[in-house]
Amino acid sequence: MSWQPAEAADCKSCESSVELVIEPRERDLGGFSVRRILPAAKRRQVGPFVFFDAMGPADFPPGEGINVRPHPHIGLCTITYLFDGEILHRDSLGYVQPIRPGAVNWMTAGRGIVHSERTAPEVEARDSRLFGIQAWIALPAEKEETEPAFEHYPEESLPRVTDQPGCEITVIAGQAYGAVSPVAVQSPLFYLEVKMQAGSSLALPEEYDERACYLVSGSVLTGGETLEPFSMAVYGSGRAPRIEAREDSHLMLLGGAGLPEKRHIWWNFVSSRSERIEQAKADWKEGRFDPVEGDDEFIPLPD
Repeated sequence: MSWQPAEAADCKSCESSVELVIEPRERDLGGFSVRRILPAAKRRQVGPFVFFDAMGPADFPPGEGINVRPHPHIGLCTITYLFDGEILHRDSLGYVQPIRPGAVNWMTAGRGIVHSERTAPEVEARDSRLFGIQAWIALPAEKEETEPAFEHYPEESLPRVTDQPGCEITVIAGQAYGAVSPVAVQSPLFYLEVKMQAGSSLALPEEYDERACYLVSGSVLTGGETLEPFSMAVYGSGRAPRIEAREDSHLMLLGGAGLPEKRHIWWNFVSSRSERIEQAKADWKEGRFDPVEGDDEFIPLPD
């Protein structure tokens, strides 16, 4: 997705293992709802996760869908994960890849990449639905200028954790609970989809400094807080968070090692160096990024 500056999200401080709860800022993009969690005013990132957008759920009649025109990225990896629907990815490396529920599109921007995200014509011709999450993961400072890359991981390639009672866990990226995802991450992290039965409980992975829980649906109790759907609980470092499902619940767990260097974020650019952001602005304005073949539109540099 193309990031646009938004007003700061509302946060509230919490006790116990929960450091704060981030409430999303919701935007209606013409029948398509986006809920932004990260970055927030009181929390810019969780581990290497510097951006977290929940897309939908949105229902489209025939002839409608999403149309995110080609736009650039630097210094990050994007990870797209859907619960429902389909998005067609195209990029300046020549990849054309539809993503469907349970699969992963992992794009490494590195020194620079351009991509678009649209509803495919055959999907747009019928009633359709879209629901999912796109996150951005900052590359380590020493890898920010790596060569751009794109990889697709089908649903069946992602490992499942089966030894946590009452919980179905998919390891989307990184590692947790003894399982390792094939997604080619560049730093220590975990990103999980979890479905919990009512009455079940789950301790978060202990090996990471920064951790968070995003509730997709249901109701959970964590750190003395009842988490509402579409909000994120961020846990304090060194604490022992646990989640209890008050009803059948669907959630995302994420985190990893904290970033030792500050990250600058402007539009779709992420870098540890502010001058690199300025260079990316000039490069996009002057047409120095590679184009997306077969998709001649583009999003202009914001004022």
